Amino acid sequence: MIIFDPAFLSKQVTGYESRMQRPDFWADKRNASRVSSEHRRAKRRLDRYLHIESEVNDAQAAVELASEAMRDDSITAAEFLDESWESLNHTLVDLSRLEEERLFSGEYDDRDAILTIHPGAGGTESQDWAEMLLRMYLRWADKRGFKTEINEATGGDEAGIKSATVTFHGENAYGLLSAERGVHRLVRISPFDAANRRHTSFAAVEVSPLVEEDVEVEIDEKDLRIETYRASGAGGQHVNKTDSAVRITHLPTGVVVQCQNERSQITNRNTAMKLLKAKLLEMQERQRAEEMEKERGEVMEIAWGSQIRSYVLAPYQMVKDHRTGYETGNTQAVLNGDIDDLIHKFLVKRAGSA
Repeated sequence: MIIFDPAFLSKQVTGYESRMQRPDFWADKRNASRVSSEHRRAKRRLDRYLHIESEVNDAQAAVELASEAMRDDSITAAEFLDESWESLNHTLVDLSRLEEERLFSGEYDDRDAILTIHPGAGGTESQDWAEMLLRMYLRWADKRGFKTEINEATGGDEAGIKSATVTFHGENAYGLLSAERGVHRLVRISPFDAANRRHTSFAAVEVSPLVEEDVEVEIDEKDLRIETYRASGAGGQHVNKTDSAVRITHLPTGVVVQCQNERSQITNRNTAMKLLKAKLLEMQERQRAEEMEKERGEVMEIAWGSQIRSYVLAPYQMVKDHRTGYETGNTQAVLNGDIDDLIHKFLVKRAGSA
């Protein structure tokens, strides 16, 4: 994959745009979606490369001006140096994002993402852990500059949440968050145990790409059970007033989605259908991946006994990703949303084994 050759990327973008202008481009929606995704990815890489090139030139010019100012004993030399350092810092951030691009090759990696959290068995303990994960991902999104929308969040019996679904809007949101799919394990001294005993809790994280009308997923209305209920918890401030919340069950697969963040039942239903479409698409993609893994003899069941990551708060402090072996003792930073290193390590490993 070539991501640092502007001439190649420019030619690639022009080629995609030429194909997209053909009258019959949308005749094959699946192929059209793939080409559109590749065009967006190539265009973004080219724009980022050209932006970095411009920043480097600006920094170089600032350094040259600072050198001239120093020869003239001018007080503006420090200002030019500060400007060059500031430009360089921006460039380093952009370079890291450009380097990150090489890790994304999936058809939907550049899409927005839908993340759902379900607590495992254990009642209040696991429900509280699920809410801690929700907070972690929302803080991570804020650090990345992503916009988030809580589609549904159902409060726990005593604390925490029974479920939550959040849409993440941002560059490569699905590609990044796909690294978080799986079971997360927490070990801590329980704040709900009067005897101060250590407890282990689990929560499952599901991630799907948010797809628009250009991606075709067959859904038969006869396969759906649609229920309405009164909103509660986060996103449902109009609790006990109207049955505006919507829950949709896809009977053939058992997939359940719900939305309650809007006052309008129609709006919640439309959003829930988008969520269902995304989850069914992700299920299809996962089944294809599992079939390929079976052929390679690499398939591994994701179950409560095969967590992807452990967060240990007692008797010591450590977060460890079991897929990569990467670990850190700064558990508070991780729970506050500093998970880029954990995500990056996994994406690098996945790209290397593709």
